[in-house]
Parts: sequence; C-alpha cells; structure tokens
Amino acid sequence: MIIKEPFGISPCGSEVYAYTLKNDSITSVRITNFGGTIINLWVKNKEGKTYDVVCGFDSIDGYLTSGGYQGAIIGRVTNRISESKFTLDGKTYDLYPNCGTFTAHGGKIGFNKRVWGAKTVDGDEPQLILTYVSPDLEENYPGTVVVTVTYTLTKCGALKLSYEAYTDKTTIINLTNHAYFNLEGYETASIADQVMWIDADTMNEQDFDIIPTGKIVSVKGTPYDFTTPKAIGRDFDSDPDMDKQNGGYDNNFIFNNYNGAVAKRCTLTAPVNGIKMTVYTDQPCVGVYTSNMMNEKDPAFKGGVIQKNRCAVCFETQKMPDAINNPGFTDTVLNPGELYTHNTVFAFEN
Repeated sequence: MIIKEPFGISPCGSEVYAYTLKNDSITSVRITNFGGTIINLWVKNKEGKTYDVVCGFDSIDGYLTSGGYQGAIIGRVTNRISESKFTLDGKTYDLYPNCGTFTAHGGKIGFNKRVWGAKTVDGDEPQLILTYVSPDLEENYPGTVVVTVTYTLTKCGALKLSYEAYTDKTTIINLTNHAYFNLEGYETASIADQVMWIDADTMNEQDFDIIPTGKIVSVKGTPYDFTTPKAIGRDFDSDPDMDKQNGGYDNNFIFNNYNGAVAKRCTLTAPVNGIKMTVYTDQPCVGVYTSNMMNEKDPAFKGGVIQKNRCAVCFETQKMPDAINNPGFTDTVLNPGELYTHNTVFAFEN
C-alpha cells in the first residue's frame, strides 16, 4: 500500500508530498520528495507496540529551518571536502564553504534541499522512486548528473535504498542517507545504552574539524572499537579528542575485507524493547554520527519533542570523506559512460 499526501511548499514554490509505504511486515515508512527525506520509520516489537525509530519534523518547515540533514539524501558529495576545493583533470573547482573553511554534505544547497521527481510502484514490496537532475556546475560541481534513488519496503520489513547516477562530464559523487536512528523511539532522550557493532578494524584519522589527515588507524583497544558489540555510550567522553570533535562519535569506519558486494556491516540493538537493526551495504565505509550537535535551541521534532544531544545515531554508508583530495582513498570520480551504484539495506527484527 502507498499513501500520498501533501507535505508543504518548497522555497521554489513547488508542492511537496509525503509517501507512506506499507505491507504486512513489522515495518512501514514515510518519505517526502523534498530531499528524499525519511520522515517516519515505524517498527513493531514482539508485543506489537509500534516505535517511530527516526528523528524528523511534522512539516517541511522543520527541514527548512533546522540543520542536521535529518533523514535526507546527501549529495553530490557527502561529508567533508577540505579547503572547499578539489582538482579534477587539471582544473580546480572552488566550492561554497558552508561549514567553516570546508564544504560539507553537498554545499550551500545540497540534494537534501531539492525537490525530487517521484514515481511509485505498489505491491507486496512497495517502492518510491525519486529522480533529480543536477545541472552542470550546480554548487560548482562539473557535469550534469542524473540521480535515481529507489526506496523499497521489502516483505521481510527491511528498507532498501538503491542509488544510481550517471554524468555527461567527469565529476565526483558520493551519496548517502542521513537518517538519525533511535530504536527505542525518536522521542527517547539518549542512545547511550543501545548496543552497536561495526565490522571495521580501522578508521580514518581526522583533525578537530573532522577532516581526514590522510592516515588510516586501528580502532583496536580504543573507544572507537565496536568489533565486539558494546553500548554506544560506554566510552563517551573517554577520549579527549572526542570532546574536541563535538562530544561524541563522528568518524568514518572502514569495513573489513571489502569486495564491493552487499554484506552485513553494522548492527544496532535496543535492549529495552528488543528491536534490532542490521545494516547491509556494498559501500566500503560508514560514517557514524551520534547527533553530538543537537540541542534544545533547534526546532522541535515531531509532536513537539525537544532535540537532545546524543539522542540518535546515523549510519552514513559511503566512500571515504575528502577522497578526491587524498590519493589512495576510495575513488569518488565518475566518468561519462559509467554508472554509479550504491545499495544499503536497513533490516529490522523484533
């Protein structure tokens, strides 16, 4: 089942819609074509109680006035680009420095603030197919890029995100989704007790602006070691660098034994209600962010819920941040005639 309803008017005057995907599984989801944003993600536990496990807002106004990229598609390039510039085929492209001296999550107006074309396919596994054409030199990225993101609610209650993109000029691309998860419900004040596992022995070393230094470091025996499942908050504040980097996890973890196939890479479990999420992806990395900069000064979430620090966690499946400026990092260059693909599945159990 698919339900379409108005969700407001975009700054450019376009009507925006929300699409609810339902089937007989324990999961249902509501997505808007403004930024491809996941507004609600409802999951039932064994007792049949329903939890909305993603942060978000009641109307488009919250997405226009609040930071944080809540639930949205991020592009053309997720995460940081150092010094807000890169060189490609001998030409340097200067980007808008929307975060200090660097560019983050697509620039001044990224994919999260664009109105996407929408098509639906109903059935046992309903789909929302979103398309956006990013013109040549939008945010000063070269090439006209056509992007399609398909959201599928599977029979087993997983939300699958499938990305495709192609370009008419050599460019760079690194897409992700920025959903904030709290398996006890978005209105719960903390994710500290929820248990996380990440299939990553290493991560990118970074400076205090969360910019990679170019080095890859081991997580073993550090607060960043999630190779054995542990409560997310167990090692909060145990590393002075963590406090300087906004007071929580905001790190890019590099998956073990990467071969380009979709594989189980992360899990998150809520001991209180028994809901478990498993992240499967064909991407080489995941950016884990524990909502360190959220606070009560930001617009309230759905139902007037006040934003709280460390109330949710993001799993931003991706290639390495600032890859274009670091030889040897995962390649983010897309050439004409090539097809960019990215598949991530958020699977739920109760």
